[in-house]
Amino acid sequence: MFMRIGAVELGAFPTAGLRVSVAALFLLPLLLARGQGSLLFQHWKLALTIGILNSAIPFACFGFALLTISTGLSSILNATVPLFGAVVAWIWLHDRPNGSRIAGLLIGFVGVGLLAWDKASFKPDASGSATGWAVLACLLATMCYGISASFTRRYLSGLPSLVSATGSQMGAAVGLTPLAWWFWPAHPVSAQAWLAVIALGIVCTGIAYVLYFRLIERAGPARALSVTFGIPVFAVLYGIVLLDEVVTPWMVGCALVIVLGTGLSTGLIRLRAKT
Repeated sequence: MFMRIGAVELGAFPTAGLRVSVAALFLLPLLLARGQGSLLFQHWKLALTIGILNSAIPFACFGFALLTISTGLSSILNATVPLFGAVVAWIWLHDRPNGSRIAGLLIGFVGVGLLAWDKASFKPDASGSATGWAVLACLLATMCYGISASFTRRYLSGLPSLVSATGSQMGAAVGLTPLAWWFWPAHPVSAQAWLAVIALGIVCTGIAYVLYFRLIERAGPARALSVTFGIPVFAVLYGIVLLDEVVTPWMVGCALVIVLGTGLSTGLIRLRAKT
């Protein structure tokens, strides 16, 4: 919801750039107060990489998508993050899923295909935009989230979550600042949009990513990514109540298929074999 409010006035790149910059400014004093600045300096290359993968690209993609599609649809697509995370962990970390988890991957991607088939169109509408590009942008973002989770587990394991979170946001800010400056809107920006971006940076990014990296370290990437289960529920609710968005039965049905597949693929839902 905050991304939608910010992107409509600021655009995709300025919204993403401000979001990570606010998060970095919020987290850096906390990092220095804990005396962890030297750790960040030692791992700055990895932090820059994870910042581009886990923040810069996904935030810009979702900002772009929300100019065309609803927050509810984007949040349902965001729930596919554990699917991509499981595939990447299987290929990269050799975390081979069992039969029920493989079935979950297939079910989840079928749900994505059904949703995209209904909602994605590459023909420009009356406003000159096409929803197909927005759907692809969301899926690119979720793929980046899946890759970055395994990257974090592989290369940043043991690093304090505050260091990972701060470094990633600083790296994302470095990558997005030139684009944010280039695409900065010529018109004045309302106080509502500024407040939305500040909330995005502090609450939804700064604080959230400290918890997220801690989850990856303690529970593994697959389970950490399962937090995306709850996003569609709240995003759809906020979209209906506050943004006058419409949720169709097809969207709800596809969302249930995706969540079922994601639950199976991450092992949160298990099929019991008969004996």
